[in-house]
Amino acid sequence: MAEYENPQIPEGINVSPTHPLKDFALLVGGISALILVAVLALSLLAGQLARHVPFEQERALAGSLGRWLPETPAEPAHRERQQYLQQLADRLATAMDLPPEMTLTVHYSASNTVNALATLGGHIVVFQGLIDTLPSENALAMVMAHEIAHIRHRHPIVAMGRGFAVIFALSSLAGIGDGAMQQWLTGVGMLPILSFSRSQEEQADADALQAMLRTYGHVGDAAAFFEHIARQQTTGEPLAIFSTHPGHEERIERIRQFAQSHAAQAAPTSVPLPDFMKTPD
Repeated sequence: MAEYENPQIPEGINVSPTHPLKDFALLVGGISALILVAVLALSLLAGQLARHVPFEQERALAGSLGRWLPETPAEPAHRERQQYLQQLADRLATAMDLPPEMTLTVHYSASNTVNALATLGGHIVVFQGLIDTLPSENALAMVMAHEIAHIRHRHPIVAMGRGFAVIFALSSLAGIGDGAMQQWLTGVGMLPILSFSRSQEEQADADALQAMLRTYGHVGDAAAFFEHIARQQTTGEPLAIFSTHPGHEERIERIRQFAQSHAAQAAPTSVPLPDFMKTPD
């Protein structure tokens, strides 16, 4: 006859040696890391594909999403400033060999914001606050050529493609409805100015310096705006430009090195800004 035993089960045999919440946290962390890697990869792929969008289609997209762009100035003085900015942009574009279909549209804003920006479809916004910090047309040309370079290299559409991929992926995962997506799309024209990478900024600076050299024969005053930023940071006054243009001390040093290696035969002469471009004291 078989004998049966009923051994005593050791305590804790079915209990994990680690706390359940710790196991759950590790699981969530691992899944989150995989999602993050996937979203970043999707973002990079979308940015590369967006670069091949024809510029005409980019302009059409900008037209449907550009409600935030400044309207055509009504005041004669403001219109005169916008015309001057447009003419300067066209001169710089010629020096930068922009493709014929890549047209530029400059918008003037009377805001005292110390900034300029480039966005979809060749649109550039220049704020009066920026102009009032500049000592010459040369300094203004450096900033505008920098923004033109972003357009030339398709940085805005690349940034938009990446941003769209990220928001689409996250909205799909979170189940966000069409309303939230539409809200993002409405503001997508502003997205590119918030997401240019350091390498894109350096590329735009390099192009801008070459444009200044071709236009004026030297790069005098090219660092003027960035030197202004450095002074403002020293006094603790934040500028909107900080969110999009990091590393200003490094940029100043690169400009100085470029100037030394491309020294003008004669003393550099700066072109003064017209009186009508400055805000009256």
